[in-house]
Amino acid sequence: MNNKLAIWSITVGLGGFLFGLDVAVISGAEQAIQQLWSLSDWMHGTAIAMALYGTAFGAALGNIPANKIGRKQTLIWIGILFLVTSVGAALSTNVYAFMFFRFVSGLSIGASSVVAPVYISEIAPPKYRGRMVISFQLNVVAGILIAYFSNYLLAGVGGEDDWRWMLGVVAIPSLFFSLLMLITPETPRWLVLFKKDDAAAAKVLALTGEDAPRVIADIKASVGKATTEPLFNKKFFKPLLLAFLIAFFNQMSGINAIIYFAPKVFEMAGIGREGALLSTVGIGVMNLFFTIAGWYLIDRFGRRVLMFIGSAGYIISLSMIAISFNSTDHSMVVYYVFMFIAAHAVGQGAVIWVFLSELFPNSVRASGTSFGCLVHWVFAALIAQVFPYFAANVSGTVIFGFFAFMMVLQLLYVWKMMPETKGVALEDMGGTVVLH
Repeated sequence: MNNKLAIWSITVGLGGFLFGLDVAVISGAEQAIQQLWSLSDWMHGTAIAMALYGTAFGAALGNIPANKIGRKQTLIWIGILFLVTSVGAALSTNVYAFMFFRFVSGLSIGASSVVAPVYISEIAPPKYRGRMVISFQLNVVAGILIAYFSNYLLAGVGGEDDWRWMLGVVAIPSLFFSLLMLITPETPRWLVLFKKDDAAAAKVLALTGEDAPRVIADIKASVGKATTEPLFNKKFFKPLLLAFLIAFFNQMSGINAIIYFAPKVFEMAGIGREGALLSTVGIGVMNLFFTIAGWYLIDRFGRRVLMFIGSAGYIISLSMIAISFNSTDHSMVVYYVFMFIAAHAVGQGAVIWVFLSELFPNSVRASGTSFGCLVHWVFAALIAQVFPYFAANVSGTVIFGFFAFMMVLQLLYVWKMMPETKGVALEDMGGTVVLH
């Protein structure tokens, strides 16, 4: 792989690091803010879910600046927003200020989940596209691991205000990311389709070693006279349905219930707070290790194979968690959660951002990816909103049994509907999806 391509994808993938870091640091703070501001279970869920509501809006609107000002400039502003909101949330003096900054932070998460994978998919050769887009997911899980580890190290620092340090840590890599993006080029496809600057696109393609005249001609031919089209029409029904379902099932696995409320889940199993925080580090390690496995396998075995493996792992691990909560001995719950994280990382976690970023043709890629991300984050917000209530009022057996059942439905989706997109050029993706 061309070294410049690798460096650019790693740099843009750092947006995923901020994404993962910002998503997971809240797990160390959520119980502290509930006690500090005496929040009810519902208000507690709202405070935590506020970032996810913002994320849904960010995902829905992220394609607009990505198309108007470019993928690069949008990512620079995402980094700046991460910086400002992490400091704002850490310094909040009441729950409403906290929710405001978390909502705006969510806008950054949602936009990065759209723009970063789109950027990488647009500079990546088909042969390496899966692995390069997974650099975003690798950074997400690395951010989650660092967040969990940081939370563990910062527990007790500043006494009852340790949660402020946990949230404020995000500001440091946010600044680093924005500075790195200043020296990263715009994607050739945006330069050709939106800026009408073939010369600038040719310069970027020359740096990657590709045949610039041929690639530029293919990009133009793929959209005809219209560089953009309305997303919601009969022509794109199949990719819209596929995007909706993969995003829906991603959240119906319960992954964000685990990521956001891991200490609470472990405490439900009888583990003390310090032990629960340490166990979340194990989640981060498993997530990173098996995401690396997914990175290695996705362009070798394809997207569907990984989804089959992940679905089977989901069903087994979630069923075992449900059974454990129905017994008097919950000691194995931690290990079943680790198994669940492994299944997610090698399956849905490795595939979703790759699949969404390559599923739609050039004319609607940013808006189509935005739609899939919107669905993902809307359901993530709903899960985060209701989980504290159900955790307090419903048994773990019912909660995780429901998630296991939903993963049986995901297995059917992969088997009957999901196309294989491995090795298909972006300009040929429309026919692949429609004809499957």
